[in-house]
Amino acid sequence: MTDLIALDDSSKVWVYHSSELIPEEKIPEIKNHIFNFVGQWVSHNNALKAYGNIFHNRLLCLFVDETKAGASGCSIDSSVRFLKKLGDHYNVDFFDRMIFSYILDDEVLTASRPELKNLYEQKVVSDDTLFFDPLVKNKEQFIQSWLVPLGDSWMKRMV
Repeated sequence: MTDLIALDDSSKVWVYHSSELIPEEKIPEIKNHIFNFVGQWVSHNNALKAYGNIFHNRLLCLFVDETKAGASGCSIDSSVRFLKKLGDHYNVDFFDRMIFSYILDDEVLTASRPELKNLYEQKVVSDDTLFFDPLVKNKEQFIQSWLVPLGDSWMKRMV
């Protein structure tokens, strides 16, 4: 498996939110599945220079350095199959695009869109609350702006 640091800054990233907080005792096992997957991930029989990990027991990220070999439709499909199988095994959904993860009192929390709107109206979260942006496109954006204040993000329109 490739280390994230070894990937080019232009490396493509996919961010998936877990529908549930993954218990700490399951994290090593899940990481092992992720590392095994990215270690054998291929595109048109070319090994992909890839990295994957789970962050804050909620956010699963896959990275591909496309400077050597690009992720094709088939390789992306294989990652989706992997994530569906992983989610089924651990009873979590990685494909709900209407959940949002944020930091509140040093804890990473997740809210559905209706919950987020309610939290904003009740002033539990504000424009200054840091949110994880699942739409970052590459490693450079991931490092520089994966965490963004709600007021500076596209997610602001959800409240």
